[in-house]
Amino acid sequence: LFGGGMAELNLENEQDVLTCGIEIRAQPPGKKLQNLMLLSGGERCLTAIALLFAILKLRPTPFCVLDEVEAALDDANVSRFTEYIRRYAEDAQFILVTHRKGTMEAADRLYGVTMQERGISRILSMQLSE
Repeated sequence: LFGGGMAELNLENEQDVLTCGIEIRAQPPGKKLQNLMLLSGGERCLTAIALLFAILKLRPTPFCVLDEVEAALDDANVSRFTEYIRRYAEDAQFILVTHRKGTMEAADRLYGVTMQERGISRILSMQLSE
């Protein structure tokens, strides 16, 4: 996703592995290794997405639900994100909640919820052709 870089996960308390937190440190290309909280919003978002895909590579699941995970990304990084989704979608189904046009354009099928009258929601679906 970054075109390089690295990340590491460390237990905050190795004596209490079941309830302790996990420290995430990342090093985007050209930057130093630092705590996740010190990265920009886009860098944090890409790091989290990269870690998710790394976990899915090790422990595949039949489907994955993601709720606006790409909201903090610019258009170029949304494009990278959708490329990863397409690649992993060969082995799993992804349900994405998004408001980003670039993510919607990469979908096979879209579902939308509208409210034409107050209190009455309507669900629309659209199969996208390639």
